[in-house]
Amino acid sequence: MAVAAHQRQDQEERGSGLDQLKDELASYLSAQAQEWIGKAGDKVADLTDQLSDTVEGGGLSRILAGESPVKALVSAKAKSVKDKVIGKVKEAFTGGGGGGHTKVTNIVETLDVGLPVRTVYDHWTQIEDFSSFTKGVRSVSQSDETASDWKVKVGPSARSWHATVQEQVPDDRIVWTSDGSKGSTRGAVSFHELAPNLTRIVLVVEYYPSGLFEKTGNLWRAQGRRLRLDLKHFGRHVTLAGDAEVEGWRGEIRDGEVVRSHEEGLEDDDTENEYEEDEEADEERGDEEGSQEDEYDEYEDEYEDVAR
Repeated sequence: MAVAAHQRQDQEERGSGLDQLKDELASYLSAQAQEWIGKAGDKVADLTDQLSDTVEGGGLSRILAGESPVKALVSAKAKSVKDKVIGKVKEAFTGGGGGGHTKVTNIVETLDVGLPVRTVYDHWTQIEDFSSFTKGVRSVSQSDETASDWKVKVGPSARSWHATVQEQVPDDRIVWTSDGSKGSTRGAVSFHELAPNLTRIVLVVEYYPSGLFEKTGNLWRAQGRRLRLDLKHFGRHVTLAGDAEVEGWRGEIRDGEVVRSHEEGLEDDDTENEYEEDEEADEERGDEEGSQEDEYDEYEDEYEDVAR
């Protein structure tokens, strides 16, 4: 009897423990189910928000056209990423979005040519011939003394520019500005006599790029390399031409206006040449007179010696 009572007590205790375990397992499963339902709800809400953004961003037209909502969502997300990347690139090139200012490319090049200043300068004024010996200049059309239209090639891209001469002094300097759809420039070229038959060309250009492609070119200094190579081509062209006569434009420009015409410049050159020739003649005459005076002095000295 005692043994039977003891066995019944053990069975009741095991049953009570099993019931407790079942209750705890049920509570755990219930909690997990609630967590899973919550996460699933968040996923659905997030997906709903994304679909709403897709509709607001133009995805509705694609959905109405028969495109699946998932595909429309993926397309919208891809466009968003693309826009963000382009935005970052633009921000990098505009200095962090501070007003959209771009960094200026400063280009400075020099070249020595074994010819007189006037010869080198006169060749430079023949800008419509540049396309015949450079690789970057495709064509130049000069409408008047101050304005010209250029078609140039930098890398794989062709560009057009309208240039205006702001200042031009024969055998000394030319200053210009240019505007195009992809950028603008301010530049100056000056000519310096190092010796009677040696001229130094100094070329300074400020380049202001406009547009993403041009700003990428600005990063790699493509414009500077192109300008440097074409300057060398000019030097080679002038050297091969040698002392062959070329009639350069001899007028003068100040503040974008012609203040001395080509014909007036030629007349001034002729007057200056005549003046220089007269000076040389006077020097020669002075040398001859000095020589005659020296001979007279020598003769006078000899006469005095004989008289004594």
